[in-house]
Amino acid sequence: MSSYQGVHVSDQWLQSQFTQVELRTLKSKFFSARTQQGHVTLSELPPVFSGLKTFSEMFTEDEIKTILEEAHSDMAEEIDFEAFLRAYLTLQSRAIEKSGGTRSSFLKTATTTFHHAINESEKASYVKHINNYLAEDKFLKDFLPIDPATDALFELAKDGVLLCKLINVAVPGTIDERTINTKKVLNPWERNENHNLCLNSAKAIGCTVVNIGTQDLVEGRPHLILGLISQIIKIQLLADLNLKKTPELVELVDNSKDVEELMSLGPEKVLLKWMNFHLKKAGYQKQVTNFSTDLKDGEAYAHLLNALAPEHSTQETLETSDPTERANKVLEMAEKLDCKRYLTPKDIVEGSANLNLTFVAQIFQHRNGLTTENKPSTFAEMMTDDEETSREGRCFRFWINSLGIDSHVNNIFEDVRNGWVLLEVLEKISPGSVNWKHANKPPIKMPFKQVENCNQIVQIGKEMNLSLINIAGNDIVAGNKKLIISILWQLMRFNMLQLLKNLRSHSHVKEITDADILNWANRKVKKAGGKCQMESFKDKSLSNGKFFLELLSAVEPRVVNWGLVTKGETDEDKKMNATYIISVARKLGCSIFLLPEDVMQVNQKMMLTLTASIMYWSLLKHEAAGDGDIMDELLEPMEGEETAPSGEMSEETAPSGETPDLAVDDSVSESPKAEE
Repeated sequence: MSSYQGVHVSDQWLQSQFTQVELRTLKSKFFSARTQQGHVTLSELPPVFSGLKTFSEMFTEDEIKTILEEAHSDMAEEIDFEAFLRAYLTLQSRAIEKSGGTRSSFLKTATTTFHHAINESEKASYVKHINNYLAEDKFLKDFLPIDPATDALFELAKDGVLLCKLINVAVPGTIDERTINTKKVLNPWERNENHNLCLNSAKAIGCTVVNIGTQDLVEGRPHLILGLISQIIKIQLLADLNLKKTPELVELVDNSKDVEELMSLGPEKVLLKWMNFHLKKAGYQKQVTNFSTDLKDGEAYAHLLNALAPEHSTQETLETSDPTERANKVLEMAEKLDCKRYLTPKDIVEGSANLNLTFVAQIFQHRNGLTTENKPSTFAEMMTDDEETSREGRCFRFWINSLGIDSHVNNIFEDVRNGWVLLEVLEKISPGSVNWKHANKPPIKMPFKQVENCNQIVQIGKEMNLSLINIAGNDIVAGNKKLIISILWQLMRFNMLQLLKNLRSHSHVKEITDADILNWANRKVKKAGGKCQMESFKDKSLSNGKFFLELLSAVEPRVVNWGLVTKGETDEDKKMNATYIISVARKLGCSIFLLPEDVMQVNQKMMLTLTASIMYWSLLKHEAAGDGDIMDELLEPMEGEETAPSGEMSEETAPSGETPDLAVDDSVSESPKAEE
């Protein structure tokens, strides 16, 4: 039995300078610098460090080389991982000096997390939310209510159960709770599995967790846990702020063009638009543009609640001159609408953005004051996506957001049209591929500037040997969904194969193909004594889930509880198996974004990426255990075994406008460059 426990460094001070995600990223970079003999010297580091966005924006490769030469007399010296980390810190120190800033300001720019104070008001609010929504949970009821005045929240979060349960409150059914380890006392492996399940599931509902590793949760780092809880609660409270869930939102706009714009907005902007819609009707003269300073005096809240709940309206709230007193009356009025009091008058007066956001979202949930009576057809005309397109768009959006790029994607087909997001994705999966001097950063007012970005995307894609026949930059700008889907699928597939390739330990095995992944999976199941085999990634027998359960059991025998597996004959049985498969894979450490329906319907590209994710985890485990160059053995078929035909891209997974899910472990936020 083995499970990935994080990257450990013997020098405790050195380890304290990095989060687990940073250590994994840098360890991957360290491995990518190894020569064919498996060694790393200082001379190999300049191109590696120049590929990191943190340094590429401040130093040229030659400047990095000069800095390292100043610190080390012999660039031919062989180094270990700890020396690699010290070289990184040397560069980081010079970068801080060059920027003229402080260490904390530099680290904020580099999206690195070190020392953070926690917000006690937010902590108290989130504790109240947890106490309310999880009070009846069979496992947690023995530990609730949590006292917000203590560190009980962080202690309870250390075993992972609380966070997994909270994710299921936010998006019911995300986690098969049968896979959560819920013993009173968990061993390190069980605790780590819960945190894997938590983080991979959090990514799958839209949380950004690039700065959080399982070890951070095991240690109960308060600011990271609060940040994750904040995201989960926001997702829960903002879930209905879209036209699909709340078609009444169409009342906020006047015509079809405005509906299209509304569909492209993120939930927080929709919430502001909704609030201003009612404030304007109520005669409030100001425009609310944020959830902080614009709400401090409480007047906007008073007008909003008077408009939404005239039966509880009172002029007394507006007439008071004391902002704190007004804020208290606002909260009292909201309680009459069954809005739980998760924030205090002080939080409103001080302009707490996170808590004000959750409060406004609560009001929306309980009383949105909208109707579709006047605009019955506009919504139906605009919502043209079928179920599969919606699932695929969801997959792409969450995958991109999981990469840790600076932009956040709310509407995949709208947000990629100016090209900037796709350029960020390309830089993440193929560092150094983007010419940023020729890139145009949003907001981009001139259409030809958007085309320039998209033309560069197509050019880079061709250099990466992607299939982009008859695809031009204009197609992306125009929002051609079929072609955008094709591009995104190929980027996901490229990233997946690069991650697998980077585990080859510099062997001379041929490039990994879709057929290799299929053969590996069949071979793994057969060697473990499994009964199932798959003919292809569109094999209809995959719909019952049994092959993937045998594969998961083959890579980690203890992980599947066969007593929970159904025969997979009915749709209900198939869904139970599919839900179980997804949670078991995430529990191991696989970062996957598919839904049970994707397994049940055998979406062939998603079957490929699910298999590849399990393969990646298995090989990563072997490499971490020091098994050395294992790819030749794993990709070589057993005697007498027929292999699927190999090729750069099999016919069944070639881009055809159909989009799969991606099942790639992205715990390393920057994929290493491909080996030359």
